[in-house]
Amino acid sequence: MAGGGLPEPILFVEEAFKAAGWHHPPGHVVYAWTVMALLIVLGIVATRKIQMVPTGLQNIFETVIGGLEDFIVLNMGEDGRKVVSFLVPLFLFIVTSNLIGLIPGMDSPTNNVNTNAAMAITVVCYYNFWGLRIWGPKYIKHFMGPFWWLAPLMFPIEIVSHLARPLSLTLRLFGNVKGEEIVLILLFSLAPVVGTFPMYFLFSLADVIQAFVFFMLTMIYLKGSFEHAH
Repeated sequence: MAGGGLPEPILFVEEAFKAAGWHHPPGHVVYAWTVMALLIVLGIVATRKIQMVPTGLQNIFETVIGGLEDFIVLNMGEDGRKVVSFLVPLFLFIVTSNLIGLIPGMDSPTNNVNTNAAMAITVVCYYNFWGLRIWGPKYIKHFMGPFWWLAPLMFPIEIVSHLARPLSLTLRLFGNVKGEEIVLILLFSLAPVVGTFPMYFLFSLADVIQAFVFFMLTMIYLKGSFEHAH
């Protein structure tokens, strides 16, 4: 414990880099790579022997991905299938990043504001890209409000609203994951194992919910860019 503060956790991946004498990028980048590598490996294993009646890992992936796709199409219509390849990997990355921090010796990439900001900015660029792709110059009407005479008032409000979206997405996810880590460290320092074990279930549920909230808000933003301006 440094200076009477919280105890510093030992992070296996970073320690492995140090032991090998390798210079490594910031920790959140290393763990983001770790999550991506894990998802890629699991995807390869799940699709290596595809069966008509799925079992094991294939069944889990088909259930999760199929369920998310159905949810997207239910809320966005058939146009939602165009963005399934963005939304589903986004959810899988966030939920895996959140949950990996519950493993002793590992860290969540999402407990760093830079990771979340990068995803949030990507989301904003992505839904505006689709808006411009579908509507072209007419996409500006999405920022003008329902009546032309309200445009001078609505346009700056809409711009501020859209600029606030990445900040909201970033801080919501960061605050929850970082707070979870602090609580776990405090509980472990006060009552090792016994104190932390009951919280793992609650935090696992919270991690899934936070990933779903990020996913759902992204879907709502995309739905808005797909719809005709009122």
